[in-house]
Amino acid sequence: MIMITEKAAEELKKLLTSDAELKEPVLRLKVVPGGCSGYSYAMAFEEGTRADDAVAEVQGVKVAIDPGSEPHLKGLHLDFKDGLTDGGFKIENP
Repeated sequence: MIMITEKAAEELKKLLTSDAELKEPVLRLKVVPGGCSGYSYAMAFEEGTRADDAVAEVQGVKVAIDPGSEPHLKGLHLDFKDGLTDGGFKIENP
């Protein structure tokens, strides 16, 4: 399905624990139509999953992907980089 590096998982878990409002948190990854290349990526924490989601636990993070996004996200690699100029979550997709 997807790969999440250890560093990205650590950062995601920190964010999850800071959001105490979610009882069953899940990281939703999806592809959104539009933009110069035709698609862009979106990720957010949500409460629970939907019946038609592809769901997996990767590095201790529960991930949900909707059926329309799943073919576009196969092989996705999510990483986190520290730094002032190029820090944050980085998505690489073959």
